[in-house]
Amino acid sequence: MHEQAARYLLKRSAASELAIAIREAMQGRSYVTPLVTGGMVEALMRLDHQGPAHELTPRQREVLQLLAEGRSMKEVAGVLHVTPRTVAFHKYKLMERLGLQTNADLIQYAIQEHIVAPRS
Repeated sequence: MHEQAARYLLKRSAASELAIAIREAMQGRSYVTPLVTGGMVEALMRLDHQGPAHELTPRQREVLQLLAEGRSMKEVAGVLHVTPRTVAFHKYKLMERLGLQTNADLIQYAIQEHIVAPRS
C-alpha cells in the first residue's frame, strides 16, 4: 500500500517553514505550504462555480484527454478530424469554464478528474 505525502514544502519556502513542517510531522499532523494551498483554494473555488468535469461536453472531454496525454493541437486535430483552430477554441473554452490558466493546470485537472492517468 502506498502512503500519500502528508507534508509538502517548496524549494523557495522559508527556512522557518521547514521547522514548522517538522514540528507538525512530529505530532502526526499534515503540513502544506501556503504557497501551494493558496492556489489550490482559488482553483477549487473557481471549479465550484463552474461545475464538475461531468458537465463538460463529450468533445471537450476528448480534447482535454488528448491534450493532457501530451498531444499537440495539430495531433489532436488529426485524431478528431477537425482543424487545429477548432481544437484551440475547445481548449480556450475548457480553460475558461474550469478557471484554468496554464497547460499545466489543464493537465493537473485531467489527472484529478481521472480523465487521464498520471505518468510514472
